[in-house]
Amino acid sequence: MLLKVPTEKIPIQEIFIDKKVKLFIKREDLVHPLISGNKYWKLFHNVNNYLGIHIEDPLIITFGGAFSNHISAVSAVGKLLGVRTIGIIRGEELKDKWRDNPTLVFAFRNGMNLKFVSREEYRNKEKLSEFLQQEFPGALIVPEGGTNDDAVQGVKMMLNNETKEFDYLCTAVGTGGTIAGILKFCEGNQKVIGFKVVDDSSLQETIYQLTLKKNFNLIDSSFGGYGKIKDENIRFMNDFKEKYDIPLEPIYTGKMMQKVFELIDEGYFPEDSKILCFHTGGLQGIEGANLLLEKQNRKLII
Repeated sequence: MLLKVPTEKIPIQEIFIDKKVKLFIKREDLVHPLISGNKYWKLFHNVNNYLGIHIEDPLIITFGGAFSNHISAVSAVGKLLGVRTIGIIRGEELKDKWRDNPTLVFAFRNGMNLKFVSREEYRNKEKLSEFLQQEFPGALIVPEGGTNDDAVQGVKMMLNNETKEFDYLCTAVGTGGTIAGILKFCEGNQKVIGFKVVDDSSLQETIYQLTLKKNFNLIDSSFGGYGKIKDENIRFMNDFKEKYDIPLEPIYTGKMMQKVFELIDEGYFPEDSKILCFHTGGLQGIEGANLLLEKQNRKLII
């Protein structure tokens, strides 16, 4: 069994705004109920190419933090396809507390074997990957966030004839794989904007190495740092959900959409521009975010 191209068309919805530009969102969050958004496409070729060589006892190993969309998605792939999975989780302190974490509980229930490592060990993932490949020589080791050449090829499937009509293509940027795929396979006249949610000075070079293209813009959309959620972010996401009936999560798509609205108000986009934002899923992260917000006696994400 392999991952399949969905038979149902992924909708592009217009976000009606009283401005001199037109704004749309492509609902990649609907691509699969559990393997959400860009994660489905980043894993598509990674997993299918690996399983295509008919390993006798397939095993997928990957990396992620406590609330990682990628860990959640890989665990769901493992359950769907009947493949063993191991998640290398950042932070030894989670070893005795993971049952309070909805993302890790979901991964565990999908059959993922969770291994917790120190933040220092985790930083040197290249060395960690070498050890894992020696221990599990037949395993597929997928990098954190799923970003590699196979992922870029998979993201190509987020583009189609409908996406060609837009002037601007916008996506949140974490490890750089999604923007690289969009940039590599979009039309030559389209402008690609990445909304950075991490403070990573190497992203520009990472994207270039994956695409050999430099005609893209990266705009800081971290709102105080990766994983940080401000009250203004919560207000924006909740207002957006109430007005457009589209849920946003607080780490990636929520921050991107908030920044896009700010740029529109500032006149960043020329008049009559057609702007397409990609909803990259990750809605599973809302539950974990709300647990933290509740402890801080703050408003929750609806």
